[in-house]
Amino acid sequence: MEAKAVGKYIRISPQKARLVADVVRGMGVDQAITTLRFMPKKGAAILQKVIESAVANATQDEATDVDKLYVKTIFIDGGPSLKRIRPRAQGRATGIIKRSSHITVVLDEN
Repeated sequence: MEAKAVGKYIRISPQKARLVADVVRGMGVDQAITTLRFMPKKGAAILQKVIESAVANATQDEATDVDKLYVKTIFIDGGPSLKRIRPRAQGRATGIIKRSSHITVVLDEN
């Protein structure tokens, strides 16, 4: 039985979040959460929250054994970008793009 959780409009760039997602892909849920808890990246706390949400979704079905869950897939898609302007020298302005992500986690049983 698969369990899924989606975090939308998360304010982290997809490139930075994918670095963390690559580490925990394929791990057991307990090991993934422990790894993320001690990882010093912003994306680790965000990804941990989405994985815990997927575990909570999995517990809604009584037939699912939480101890056998593993991270089947994690994918991070780009969300909408906020466009801002930063003042520069000699009266110029440059654009700043603040990116966001949609994080999807799918858990499955062994």
